[in-house]
Order: sequence, then structure tokens, then C-alpha cells
Amino acid sequence: MADAELTLRYGINPHQAPARIYRDGPLPTRVRNGSPGYINLLDALNSWQLVCELRQVLDLPAAASFKHVSPAGAAVGLPMDERAQAAYLVDDLELSPLATAYARARSADRVSSFGDWVALSDPMDVETARLIRREVSDGVIAPGFAPEALEILKKKQGGNYRVVEIDPGYRASEIERRDVFGITFEQRRNGYVPALDALGEAVTARKELPADARRDLAVAQIALKYTQSNSTCLAVDGQVIGMGAGQQSRIHCTRLAASKADLWWLRQHPAVAELRFKPKTGRTERDNAIDQFLRDDLTPTEISMWEELFETPPRHLSAEEKRAWLDRLQGVSMGSDAFIPFRDNIDRAATSGVRYVAQPGGSVRDEDVIHACDEYGMVMIFTGVRLFHH
Repeated sequence: MADAELTLRYGINPHQAPARIYRDGPLPTRVRNGSPGYINLLDALNSWQLVCELRQVLDLPAAASFKHVSPAGAAVGLPMDERAQAAYLVDDLELSPLATAYARARSADRVSSFGDWVALSDPMDVETARLIRREVSDGVIAPGFAPEALEILKKKQGGNYRVVEIDPGYRASEIERRDVFGITFEQRRNGYVPALDALGEAVTARKELPADARRDLAVAQIALKYTQSNSTCLAVDGQVIGMGAGQQSRIHCTRLAASKADLWWLRQHPAVAELRFKPKTGRTERDNAIDQFLRDDLTPTEISMWEELFETPPRHLSAEEKRAWLDRLQGVSMGSDAFIPFRDNIDRAATSGVRYVAQPGGSVRDEDVIHACDEYGMVMIFTGVRLFHH
């Protein structure tokens, strides 16, 4: 019989002990390896809900890369082209659809995904385990594990890699509670799931919403539902490419999400594929070096430090070369967890290829935002549903 309680090493910080998770009745989770902590399990339970909803809505294997209770990336298992495989550092692997979903989720923001928590919608196969084994990751949650996949993971982190299995049939109660400062908060769980045929009404001059855009808006909306607010998300080709999470200002959310999307696309520039690293340069060092290589504001000292990792000094891209490459990124979808208050969000999003927008609507400046979308030829829908998450 499953346990009703799991004792944890400590809470959110090491000095916050004792700590545990428990419920009235058996826990839907089982620890298969390692010793997950408080934050690990917050990531696990939030990310599990995200990938379940992606699976439900899009009928494809889904994965998420979670850090500090927000997704660094999320994706479904659509095929990748050779350029993406090289940029994601998986061109040497055979990937199942589930492994492909994780490779895409992990590579939305490879630097932020360092030490991530992995969520998988489907039982883990060997191909996914082999991919996870070589990434810096803290743990994984999935509805099951192939025996060989579990053995692979048990050897990670000196045997301490955290592996959590969850009952895929578990359903939480409609009412959820939490204690803050000795006071219990209670609310109805957020049961809204963005259905492909009910995302909302187009309010712009353009109304056409292609199937790919509808899929990507669903990806963005589902990811936002499990992201610390305020948040804005950019998605394309069935994956998150930029998440702006936890900002106090909507424009800061959009700038952050769009800048991450720009970096995601720039990492696929041919000049990046031509970089040659010194032997034995680790994957993490390569990820960090590529991000630094693509920055515009490096000091001479920083340039010298990062160039030590390359066999020959790289040719840095000019601002004009970057802009020309970024202009090739088109058809991006953007979701916002609350209404967009000013057109500056649309102006910034347009420079990162956004052509489809989903937001709740309800701002006193809705007409200004709609007008901005019309200027760029965007399609914007009003969902009527706010997706704050705290």
C-alpha cells in the first residue's frame, strides 16, 4: 500500500526543518531513487500537471524542464530538423518521440535548464533516459519507467539522482488549500484547460488561425498556467522558445520572453554550428560559451575568458548579421497570462516574429493593443481567462 506521508530533508531552505508531504489517504507518488526535496516536489507536481495537459490537448508525448516552480521550457514530441538537432546537442543520439519532447523542452533555454527537474507525460523509455543521463538535472517525474531506463538513471549523480513515479490515474480534489503565516487559504483548483477548438474569439482584422498556430497558442497557454506570474510565453513548432516568468511589469515579461526566443533562434545560426571547442570542453561550458558568444555587450576581459574554450578565436556576429537572422523567425505565437495593458508589448513581440497572440483581454486600452496587432498583421484572440499562478 502506498504511503500517506514522505519525510523530506528540509523545506525550501536548509534551515526550514522538519518538512514533509502528506495527504489524507495514500500519496500518488513513489520515490524510485534518490531523496527528493521540498522544491523538487513542488517542481515535480507542477510540471506533471503541465505535461499531462499538453498530452491531453495535443495527443503527443510531452516534456517540461522546470526550475524554481516555473518551466524553462516545455514541448511536445514533434520531429526536429538537422539544424535544431545540432543546436540542441542531440545530433549523435537516436531519439524516441518522448526523448525528442525533452530535447526540445531542455533547449528552449539551455542555460536556465541547468539543474532542472524533468517531467514526462509518458512512461520513460531508454532513449529518454540516455539523454537525461548526460544533462545536468536534479530529478524526473513520470508515470512509469522501463526497467533499463530506471537502471540508467540510478547510476546518475553517484546513485543519488531523484526519480519519482506518479500514478497517472490520480486526480486531485476540486478544492485546494495552503497555509501562509498560520492562516489557511482555500480556493477551487484551476481546472481550465485550453482546448484547440475553444481558445477564444479573434478580435483583430485578421481572423485566420492556422492549425500550427492554434497548437502553439495551446502550448503557450498551458505553460503559462504553471508559471509564476506575471508571465508571457513565446512558442513555435510545438515548443516553448521564450518564457518571461515572475515579473512585476507586463512589458518586462515580454522583453524577457522575447529576448530568450531571440537567443534560442540565434543559437541555430550557421556561425554557431561552426564554433570549434577545445577537446574535453563540457556541455555546460559549451552552453554558457555560446550564450556569451551571442551577447552584444561583452567586455574585453569577458571575451578573453570565454575565447579560451575555443580552438581558434570565433568570429563574432555583427548586429546586422543577427538582425538578418532574427528576421527569418516568423509565425511565432505569444500567450499572456493576464491582459496586455499597453501596445509596447506588441511592438516588442513583433521584432521576435510573433504573428499570433492569445490574452484574456479586459484592459481599458484593449483597442490600442488591437490596433497595434492590426498594424503588424497579427491575429489576436481574447480567451477571457486569466491564468495567474502563485
